[in-house]
Amino acid sequence: MARRDNRFVCQACGAVHSKWAGRCEACGAWNSVTEETVEADRPGGVGGGRAGRAIAFESLEGASETPPRAVTGIAEFDRVLGGGLVAGSAVLVGGDPGIGKSTLLLQAAAALGRTRRVAYVSGEEAIDQVRLRAARLGLTKARVALASTTSVRDVLASLESKDAPDVIVIDSIQTMFVDTLDSAPGTVSQVRASASELIRIGKKRGVAILLVGHVTKEGTIAGPRVLEHMVDTVLYFEGERGHQFRIMRAVKNRFGPTDEIGVFEMTDRGLVEVPNPSQLFLADRRDDVSGAAVFAGMEGTRPVLVEIQALVGPPVQGTARRAVIGWDGSRLAMVLAVLETRCGLVFASHDVYLNVAGGLRIAEPAADLAVAAALVSALSGRPVPPDAVVFGEIGLAGEVRAVSQGDARLKEAAKLGFARAFVPSGRRRGKPGDGAITVVAIDDLGSLVAQLAGGRSGARASREKSETAS
Repeated sequence: MARRDNRFVCQACGAVHSKWAGRCEACGAWNSVTEETVEADRPGGVGGGRAGRAIAFESLEGASETPPRAVTGIAEFDRVLGGGLVAGSAVLVGGDPGIGKSTLLLQAAAALGRTRRVAYVSGEEAIDQVRLRAARLGLTKARVALASTTSVRDVLASLESKDAPDVIVIDSIQTMFVDTLDSAPGTVSQVRASASELIRIGKKRGVAILLVGHVTKEGTIAGPRVLEHMVDTVLYFEGERGHQFRIMRAVKNRFGPTDEIGVFEMTDRGLVEVPNPSQLFLADRRDDVSGAAVFAGMEGTRPVLVEIQALVGPPVQGTARRAVIGWDGSRLAMVLAVLETRCGLVFASHDVYLNVAGGLRIAEPAADLAVAAALVSALSGRPVPPDAVVFGEIGLAGEVRAVSQGDARLKEAAKLGFARAFVPSGRRRGKPGDGAITVVAIDDLGSLVAQLAGGRSGARASREKSETAS
């Protein structure tokens, strides 16, 4: 009989410690180390076991068929997956509680049920609760097999049966447990072992597995980081509770592009896909307000126009504050420093608030110039031209650098009725389709300040704003 040992495992990063500690030395998390009982490894490594079998190696040259895909019919979901579900693949879907993960996967399961055998296994809800959600979504007639269990052994037996499903949804992986481990469900050992067994049988039987994963307060998938390396695709479902928009983002995909997004709208009938997110994000935009600039961004292969809003005002309690929603706070600090040093603007004595309207999170450096335009407009009190879009990367010397896929950004802006664009002067000259929009080349931030401040110098505009505020 295998000997059992106790070990102390960090539930945040999976690091193993010889004794309990209040703080994990690997990741720095507090009160995350818990005791787990595991079977001790057999001593001697692989040297004392049976002889291994030689591996048959093959050359790189050869014909490989494209993996078949199961199309859900939900265009935004299929886009993020790269065209649909691949047989035998494992997809991990993470998101905040109540964001709509279970709703979306139930809708996807119902859509797949028209052409494939689909099973939905819930470890958090009873079957009657899942049926209530299906009734609210109008999916009671969908061909989806329901089950409520937390035992991985029972799920594996179902996948080994003759009538095994082609697609199975596990909601959620943190509720599953392997009965050979003494640790509680949701611990690092249980999450890792449960996912490993499910992925193994899924690849063996060609069953596509959709795993729902909880997220931590930092926004990452709860459990060991190795869980994201075990699966084929990692999707994050994000959005603000106050907005009806939901965004699904691919951060890893072995069968398709990464950084692709799908946009959904939460309604009383579930999640509805949004084919034109730019029009939706700009629906409530006002033209006569200072501190707002339209950014022409790229999310994967899709151009998306979104409004960036800035507010500059005197500090409330004597200390200037910086608040950012939807963008990187350290990048805002860099843009402010360049505007102060290279353009003579003064932000040190002002509160600065930056917001990306619609709940979208922007990560690409091409938003630097749009953020700078919004800040200059907020400081000077002059609105950015309402028919203009802005994109470009800012360097520490104040220069504006070219960004990729400028032609696609301009075409999307022209399609939505914008007449001009403030872009880097080094942008690669596009095709004749760019003629529908006037391109204003920006060499450095000084040129942008001159354009937006109506010819006034940056220092003078800043002084006038400060005098007005005082």
